[in-house]
Amino acid sequence: MIKVVLLLFCVVGFGMSLWAQEGLITLNLYNGEAPYHKQTRIKEEIQHHDIISVRSVQDPQIQVFLPSKRNATGKAVIICPGGGYGVLAYDWEGIDIAKWLNSHGIAGIVLKYRLPSRETQTEPHIVPMVDGQRAIRMVRHHAEQWNIDPEQIGIMGFSAGGHLASTLGTRYDDGNPGSNDPIEGKHCRPNFMILGYPVISFTQHITHIGSRNNLIGTDPDQKWVDFFSNELQVQPDTPPTFIFHSQDDKGVPVQHSLLFYEGLVKNQVPAEMHLYPTGGHGYSLSINKEGTQQGWMENCIRWIQHLP
Repeated sequence: MIKVVLLLFCVVGFGMSLWAQEGLITLNLYNGEAPYHKQTRIKEEIQHHDIISVRSVQDPQIQVFLPSKRNATGKAVIICPGGGYGVLAYDWEGIDIAKWLNSHGIAGIVLKYRLPSRETQTEPHIVPMVDGQRAIRMVRHHAEQWNIDPEQIGIMGFSAGGHLASTLGTRYDDGNPGSNDPIEGKHCRPNFMILGYPVISFTQHITHIGSRNNLIGTDPDQKWVDFFSNELQVQPDTPPTFIFHSQDDKGVPVQHSLLFYEGLVKNQVPAEMHLYPTGGHGYSLSINKEGTQQGWMENCIRWIQHLP
């Protein structure tokens, strides 16, 4: 009987470790109720069409995709899918990106962050940022377990997810070492940023109005417009950044990336930007998508590989 129990234990243990390597680690960001949560009857919605889209996220999570230990570089990227702060393009700009990163030995962590909602949150304008900061702390906390260098953790985002990523790259702290929660003791500064056709500015004449309205409302206080205009928030300690965008982007004008790059250069932050004549908006891995932007993946991987 003892032999049977031991055998079952070994099989279960092997299965759990194998599942971890297959990327089936899913963790809630918070123990218990998430900050700023309101009790309502609203439930999360998942829709399956050309892409998997997620709405009304109530329980923010990370889904961790790890490369094999033999291929692992020690680097990790937390991925923020886009969707105008109204929906998450979860596989298109999340899972697919994580698997691509895995093929280059990089851990990919998809962030299912809460979307701002006055019905379900008390402070909806800061909820995505709070979830993102928690995700960075959590990955840093589990770094040794996941074969990740805790100081090689980047943040990546597409479109409105790029706005969240650039917010996390310009708004961070050293953590709270006195907290009873060891995760909260970790700092939340990403070590590098990757921004794909990102929303950057909330300035009226160039902003993506849907993202702005969803995050800070249709008649926002100017302090929040400035707070979330991330080209104004770049500092000398902002992490090294890789940006890609297309000139013919009608959804999020290329000026967003230009403004952020200008801020990086002004503050002497190492940065690389690739602008493509065509490609439009929202092309993820550029598979089955016409345009000149298809080289961004090779350029991005090369940049990550040469990070100090």
